[in-house]
Amino acid sequence: MEGGILKFLLFIILVFVAIGHTNGQLRKDFYKSSCPQVEQIVQNITWKRVASNSTLPAKLLRMHFHDCFVRGCDGSVLIDSTANNSAEKAAIPNLSLGGFDVIDEIKTALENTCQGVVSCADILTLAARDSVSFQFKKPMWEVVTGRRDGRISKSSEALSEIPSSFFNFTALKQSFANKSLTVHDLVVLSGGHTIGVGHCNLFSNRLYNFTGKGDSDPSLNSTYVTFLKTKCQSLLDNTTTVEMDPGSSLTFDNNYFSVLKQQKGLFQSDAALLTNKGAKNIVDEMLIAGKFFTEFSQSMKRMGAIGVLIGSNGEIRKKCNVVN
Repeated sequence: MEGGILKFLLFIILVFVAIGHTNGQLRKDFYKSSCPQVEQIVQNITWKRVASNSTLPAKLLRMHFHDCFVRGCDGSVLIDSTANNSAEKAAIPNLSLGGFDVIDEIKTALENTCQGVVSCADILTLAARDSVSFQFKKPMWEVVTGRRDGRISKSSEALSEIPSSFFNFTALKQSFANKSLTVHDLVVLSGGHTIGVGHCNLFSNRLYNFTGKGDSDPSLNSTYVTFLKTKCQSLLDNTTTVEMDPGSSLTFDNNYFSVLKQQKGLFQSDAALLTNKGAKNIVDEMLIAGKFFTEFSQSMKRMGAIGVLIGSNGEIRKKCNVVN
């Protein structure tokens, strides 16, 4: 009799372990039985869109980063503001985000294939990976899935949580540490600036009147300052954009680190990486292309796991821009 009870208890424990394993963590092929084509559908649509718009990888990578730094990777950056709530999208750092239409197109396709199964948080995480990977025609890092969607999105939180391009090293290190990311992650993920553009108003203080004496930032290459002044002709210009990785802003590579070493990092937050000995050593390591790709892959996996909602937390949004 006791043996039977023991077996029964053991069975119950195993069931709970299995449930815990199913719902309690992100994992590879989370949708294997519930929506087996998910990764193929996301890749097909993302690659189709990137093929006709080479600026998308930078946009989706940035959107994913801005999502994960506010309430974790929960798709809260995708939510629209309402009459009584100013959402993350409305925050100053997010006003220049783009690529929401790609996420919506993927969501529509997935709802048609397996309704109410795949979260917007997972869609964004996969699309960011796939957009960067298009150039290489293979996935550049593994994405584990099982994230659920958050129900809260506040512009005030985006403003306080997303690291600023004006941050010095201490502020950057703290911002990343708050998300359980290291200085190594900070340097490696900054390499994402190898693609995309920066708006003049985010760095023109380095060109004009840097210390209040009509000077430029001495840590910025003087020839580069002259070039940037031809692009950004006043402190008030907030529409003109400049490549973050000059001459290579559509190619995902390790060129950002070479540019950084030439004192041509566009933002103060880029230049800040050279003001700390440990960070500077990591910059040097990233000059080896293979090393950068390996490390970027690892750091993206860590970033993609920040504050995720799993199990029965959150929801699976029907539409990515509105909570259910």
